[in-house]
Amino acid sequence: MGDLKRIGVLTSGGDAPGMNAAVRAVVRTGIYYGYSMLGVHKGYEGLLHGDIEEMNLRSVGDIIQRGGTVLQTARSAEFATEAGVAKAMNIAAIYEMDALVVIGGDGSYRGARDLAKHGMKVIGMPGTIDNDISCTEYTIGYDTAMNTVLDAIDKIRDTSYSHERCSVLEVMGRKAGWIAVNCGIAGGAEAVVLPENAFDIDQDIIKPIIDGRNRGKKHYLVIVAEGVGGAVDIAKYIEEKTDIVTRATILGHIQRGGSPTLLDRVMASRMGSYAVEVLRAGRENRIVAVQGGKIVDIEITEALNMKKSMDQDLVELSRILAL
Repeated sequence: MGDLKRIGVLTSGGDAPGMNAAVRAVVRTGIYYGYSMLGVHKGYEGLLHGDIEEMNLRSVGDIIQRGGTVLQTARSAEFATEAGVAKAMNIAAIYEMDALVVIGGDGSYRGARDLAKHGMKVIGMPGTIDNDISCTEYTIGYDTAMNTVLDAIDKIRDTSYSHERCSVLEVMGRKAGWIAVNCGIAGGAEAVVLPENAFDIDQDIIKPIIDGRNRGKKHYLVIVAEGVGGAVDIAKYIEEKTDIVTRATILGHIQRGGSPTLLDRVMASRMGSYAVEVLRAGRENRIVAVQGGKIVDIEITEALNMKKSMDQDLVELSRILAL
């Protein structure tokens, strides 16, 4: 094990279903290999203030099925400063923390990189429902969030059909429309509006709805990503242009919660265990990612410099199937 004896783990940024499964896998794999494990509460804010506890097998018992994060998460303005990072390193030294596994998004990775510059061994894991981390094809929480949205779509459709209405559903995704496009395909939406693609409200939303009505369709669904926003205004415009009663629904944070799906539990478990294996192999300052369906690790600065673009084949499929 060399000079690696104590490994910390924290969750940072927005919570995502499956984070607990990831924490469980990190802790249990670490204990399996003989390391001492530390849980850092409330992200980097907890690291700054020594909100740290020794973790054992019981610490992570009965959490794999729970949404959110038992370690909790919080924003930290202080940690964003050079003095804050230095203070965090001092706290880590007091607890004799040799390495830190950070579960979160790009912002969390930047914090980990700052710690690495001060000598901390860090490993990042992708935990965000938006699937917007450039270096990986999959992020923990993404599948659960999509299933939550799909369940809402099915319920909203029942009411839309009963009243011959149009529903405009705003889903999460500030900079990435992955939830929107996939749920649009799975939910049979007439139109999907994404932050990555420009749209013309008359051609891309109004026309498909009118075409559907002319074919005898009785209900309609438009999905808007959070990064585009304006679901209420879009609903008003649709009603004005088509005389179809239109209602807007903003799902909000309901998409973050809930028991993780099997896929999120398994992927989080695999990634968490892999993170410890990377440290055990002597590699550090890496990001755990999924590429080509396989779990890999990438140097942290390289990972942060990568770009991720929307799959335009998925966008085109959503348009084709909306006919």
